[in-house]
This record gives sequence, structure tokens and C-alpha cells, in this order.
Amino acid sequence: MATIQWRPEVNALTTPQSYRARVLPRNVVGNDELAAEIAAELGVISPDLARLVITTEKKLIARHLSNGDQVTQEDALTYSLSLTAKLDSPDDPLPNTDDMLKVRIYASKPFIAEVRQPAKFEKLPLAEKSPVIASAEDNRLKLNDVLFAQGVLKLTGSNLFFDETEESGECVIEGTQSGKAVQNQYAMISNSAILLVPTIPAQAHPWNNEYTVSVSTHYTEHGTPRTGTYRRRLRAPLTLTGFGHPNPPDVGILTGNADSAYVTVTGGAASADEMLRIQAVLELPEGHLLFNLLDMTENGKAGPVVTVTTNGSFTLSGFAGSAVTSLNLTVNNYAGLVQMIRNAYSSRLVDVLDVKV
Repeated sequence: MATIQWRPEVNALTTPQSYRARVLPRNVVGNDELAAEIAAELGVISPDLARLVITTEKKLIARHLSNGDQVTQEDALTYSLSLTAKLDSPDDPLPNTDDMLKVRIYASKPFIAEVRQPAKFEKLPLAEKSPVIASAEDNRLKLNDVLFAQGVLKLTGSNLFFDETEESGECVIEGTQSGKAVQNQYAMISNSAILLVPTIPAQAHPWNNEYTVSVSTHYTEHGTPRTGTYRRRLRAPLTLTGFGHPNPPDVGILTGNADSAYVTVTGGAASADEMLRIQAVLELPEGHLLFNLLDMTENGKAGPVVTVTTNGSFTLSGFAGSAVTSLNLTVNNYAGLVQMIRNAYSSRLVDVLDVKV
């Protein structure tokens, strides 16, 4: 018996992003195919007679529905009518029949069980409109989803190629608050990867360090341009200057396109310049945030976790070997931060901090 083929597809109606399973029909079976199978199954009627029975049944069902009946095929299908009519008053006439009369078909439980019992499934690869950006990595910091002006951004995926000399496409980095830059410094462009030295557009506020990246291309000379946007957001490092001084300038962090910073670094202690990371993890089902400092390697060293459940001031301790021994934070908009992390960052938000003493 053949399998039921399906593949995952992006569900654009959910946040955070999820996927739905879509069945792909192997074939379209019509009256001729059904008639031939009925004749072969019964062995006492011809395909032509079987086809006549099928078409006659359809006419009779339509006739009964037009007469206001409900048609039930026992242990199989039920045909009924519905009206999609909006009336401003009970005395209003019905609208045009073509607009409001609908035919509904319901499957019975025994029929559904008969379909389900022998069913076996076959998963097909995820298919998306090209181009598809599957990952983004800064080649200097070796971190995913980081946009570093002194690094090289590597995009990988499929159908990414365009010819920049013939203006057949472009790569664009755009701030989620403001700013947009068409990229023009490429080390490589191929179907599976793009290497570029990023031009990062300025945004309205220093804490607006969140960006999207997209690739557009024409696959034929007169074809419609197709654009693929990376699903995850890129974040540029934020610089903390005068660190360790009595009154260092406040720096907004862990924020998206908001007009005020969700979190502010107000000070701390450091013995030397260092680049490190800060993460905020949404702990479910409790719903509170876990803050701590990380080194620049995924799954590397990490500082102690501080639980945050409201606005206020908090102090994070550094990790072993870090020049930064403490970091003072003020959470200004806890609710906004939780919502952003849940909806846009799959429960984990990380910023790179470039600490300058």
C-alpha cells in the first residue's frame, strides 16, 4: 500500500514561528479511474456502467440538496446545505444564491476509521520559495546571528546566487527600527553561500541593534524578483565605554525596535577590555527571566544566573577568567522584554557586549 506523503510548511499565522503538516496528493483520481476500479472490484459490470452509476449518483445527490434534503451515505459521507448570509433585520431577503448557498460534506466516524487504520506516512523535505537563507554566522566571532562590522557575514542556504555586476539581485540588511543598506562588499556569491563584509545601517537609537537580512534575485531575465528573508534576527555588538570609571555612560541593551531601552547597563567592574555576551532566557512555564554573562564561545563559560521577575536593578557576576567581574543592570520594561523574547527570539535573547575600560 502506498504512503500518505506530507511535508512541513511555515505557518505564517503563529508567533513564535511554527510549522504545519501539509498532505501532498500523489494523484488526482477521477470518475474514469473510479469506474475502472469498481468494475475490477465487482467483476460483474463494465467500466462504462460503473461510470454511469457514479454520474447518476452525483445528479441524484444534487437534486436532493436542491430540494432542501440532507443526503447521508451510511458509514461514509453526509451532504448538507448551509447559508452564509448576513441580514441587518429578520425581514431582509436572502442575498444572491451564488454568494451564500454552500454545500458541506462531512465524513462519518466509521469512514474516517477505515481511512486511518491502514494509513502510513512519508515525510518529504521542507519546500520553500527561493531564495532560502538557512543560517547566518559572523566568521570572525564564530557566532550565529551576530552582525559585526569588523567581521565577515556568512549566509548559507539554497538558491542564493545573483550576479551583482548585472544587478540581477541584491542582499539587504535592514534595521527593525529604521535604516536600510544594500550590501556591496562581497567575497563570494554562490547558490549555497554568500560571504560579505556587512554595511550596517544606523538606527534611531544606540540600543536599536536588531536587524534583518534578505536576498532578492531574478532567476530569469524577465522573471518576477523573489526575496528570501532570514527568519532569525541579527544583533550587532554594543559598546560599553568608560567601564569601571565612577560614572560610565548608561548603555541600552536587550532591546528591539523600541524607542526606549528595555534594559540598561549602568556600570560594573572590569580590569581590562573584553568582549563577552549577556543572555536573557524566558523560563517556561514559570514565565520569569534568567540573566547571566557568557564568554564568546557557544556552550562555553557562563556566570551565575540571576532570576528577574520585575523591573528593577540587578547585578550579574562574571564567569571564571573574565576581566569583567560584575555588571550592573536596570530592567526598565520587564513586560516588553518578556514579550519580545517570547515572540521574536524563541525564548532566548543574546547580546554581544564590547567592554572598554
